[in-house]
Amino acid sequence: MTQQQLAPSADGILAAFRAIDPVFTNSPLIEQQPANAELGLRPFAKVETLNPIRSFKGRGTDWWMQSEQPSDHPVVSASAGNFGQGLAYAGRARGRKVVIFSATTANPGKVEAMRRLGAEVRLEGDDFDAAKAAARAYADIHGCPFVEDGALRTIAEGAGTIALEITERLSQDKITLDAIIVPLGNGALLTGIGTWIRAKAPACKVIGIVASNAPAMKQSWETGRLVSTETADTAADGIAVRECVAYALDCMKTTVDEVWAVSEEAIRSARALSLTHYGLVVEEAGVAGLAGLIENGVSLKGKTVATILCGGNVRVTAP
Repeated sequence: MTQQQLAPSADGILAAFRAIDPVFTNSPLIEQQPANAELGLRPFAKVETLNPIRSFKGRGTDWWMQSEQPSDHPVVSASAGNFGQGLAYAGRARGRKVVIFSATTANPGKVEAMRRLGAEVRLEGDDFDAAKAAARAYADIHGCPFVEDGALRTIAEGAGTIALEITERLSQDKITLDAIIVPLGNGALLTGIGTWIRAKAPACKVIGIVASNAPAMKQSWETGRLVSTETADTAADGIAVRECVAYALDCMKTTVDEVWAVSEEAIRSARALSLTHYGLVVEEAGVAGLAGLIENGVSLKGKTVATILCGGNVRVTAP
């Protein structure tokens, strides 16, 4: 593995599940018949929008923070908003200062939420990857640990607890899962989920979803090399990645079956479907899995699938 020798493991995911702040775990897994009828398959939606930071990121950040030695040095990272909220929440619980770099174009609501949770937020760069470069430089200069989403085993294992909960629940109901559809940004969610599925439900397909306008992770997975794109111009800011994360790519080689790209139109349709059939307002990156089913789900017609509604921090526009 690059950057970090150990891959996520099923044992690590189980340990994370037992240790993570329960405010983030055991989220609802829901089925709605009208959604089944519209999509032509049987989707189960894991709702990760009802916790204090309204996204799944608190799972991985809490497990990472627990696994680190206490320190007086601030934790430094880059975030479009949800990962930063997760770090800020975990840091506040442990008295650890958190410094987050976000793009100047970041969702103002997410920036305010990070600050409200106690993070120092610095706005630098035109997009997420530019903010990440600034964060890495700051950490190097000040001797602080740099926390890169997608590049750390414990963060992936925390995210993988979602798959543990899905398989446990469906197993209780004697339901066999044919595929799991996962938004793909920096890769922690996909590789964590893929790790658990490979170990516990190997017949289940693991499918990652990128925005067509932000294809770096898809192209990297298809070519086996690190790909960077000039832009990542998608409304789905949580998966708006220009530069592939090397550690995630290494993990994806053994945990992922397919990666699909979805259009901006499909993402908009998925938000509408989420509201209409699940009664949930979900941000663009959070419905990427549903968008994949809308645009490419014909290959799974009649199958039982799961996806994650993984963030509800929508960008509020002026009336």
